[in-house]
Amino acid sequence: NHGKLTEDGPDPERTDKVMLIRSRLSRIFFLRKFFDYPISINWRTIKGLGFSRLLKIGFTYLKVKIKPIKNVNSLEDFFISRFGTELYETFFKDYTAKVWGVPCSEIAADWGAQRIKGLSITKAVLHSLKSVFVKDNSIEQKSTETSLIDQFMYPKYGPGQMWETVAEIVKDKGGSIIMDATVSEIQFFGKEIVNVAYSSDSNQKKQRIEGSFFISTMPIKELIKGLGNKVPKNVQEVGAGLQYRDFITVGLLLKELKAKNKSKNPTLNELIPDNWIYIQENDVKLGRLQIFNNWSPYMVSDLDKVWLGLEYFCNEGDELWEMSEEEFLDFAIEELNKIGLIDKQDVMDGTVIKAPKTYPAYFGTYSRFHEIREYLDGFKNLFLIGRNGMHKYNNQDHSMLTAMLTVENIISGKTSKENIWNINTEESYHEEK
Repeated sequence: NHGKLTEDGPDPERTDKVMLIRSRLSRIFFLRKFFDYPISINWRTIKGLGFSRLLKIGFTYLKVKIKPIKNVNSLEDFFISRFGTELYETFFKDYTAKVWGVPCSEIAADWGAQRIKGLSITKAVLHSLKSVFVKDNSIEQKSTETSLIDQFMYPKYGPGQMWETVAEIVKDKGGSIIMDATVSEIQFFGKEIVNVAYSSDSNQKKQRIEGSFFISTMPIKELIKGLGNKVPKNVQEVGAGLQYRDFITVGLLLKELKAKNKSKNPTLNELIPDNWIYIQENDVKLGRLQIFNNWSPYMVSDLDKVWLGLEYFCNEGDELWEMSEEEFLDFAIEELNKIGLIDKQDVMDGTVIKAPKTYPAYFGTYSRFHEIREYLDGFKNLFLIGRNGMHKYNNQDHSMLTAMLTVENIISGKTSKENIWNINTEESYHEEK
């Protein structure tokens, strides 16, 4: 099935610029078994975790609800107050440390508020019960908690297709896009940005662009550095201390997966139906697995084969980052083979892509981030948008909203940035990682 069609929507078999409506399924892989994501209280969970562990989860959850944590300062406090000690230690503690490279006790609670939002055990259980009797087939699913959303819209050829289309529109309207360029200096006078200096891979000579408005998605750490020594010392200090987590994706092409679909819904070649699988196992570095066939089958040229995306979280310059492509492919294949999801002889091809500063971190000097925000918001014609641009762990949908709202603000002459910063703090709608 190549995705459902909206009643009057374009046919993906005939046109490329189309959004597919896809079913969302994410699961957790733990103890070499699959669990619902988020965890549901059902027979599969009881069987997988064991009755005694489930009793501990229930007991520690009730305990924290009867006697709540008074001061929720760290991410550890946030998780325990929301889910209880046993569930936190089973499903959140080690995985979050794998993602961030530091323990939950050292991460600000803001991250949980940003990513988990209104999800709780109670809501997960109620959703499980409700879904048996009532199915919300609308793509909006506005009454559904973010982590429980069942459907999503997805471009035929993946998210990159959207930005290629946007680039075409910009050029058609007379705009220009300078690729492979680095901003090295940002000049300002008083409370206004005047110009930015950049050099590109094709032209190392420094060039300047003037403008009336400047919209920044660059990492705030680099933005502060680019503004130079006129920036107050305290703001420079906070900017220099902001931290990030870097990311490596491994694409693997396989003849088939060892894991097979055991659900009631048939799939081509018994391919498991997951979009994402969270790898909870402690004996591998792998954090998450994507099955690209299940995002859009149009991204896979031969549907008898399987394209996987393996996701690793690391720090630029660490052991994982410094591996060669060949070394990393061998390492990643061994990990998947070890946990029983593939037979390594089924691997046909692979590639490694490294992306720095993928996740803005909620530690380092983050507790003083308000000092940076107050300073940068003071520039009348500078607007910060996106994940790195705001040092805010938004997903792509909310990053897009920050851009759209910024344009509305500029057109209407609004200089306050408050409504942009409020995106994904007031709304209850979020696709959770």
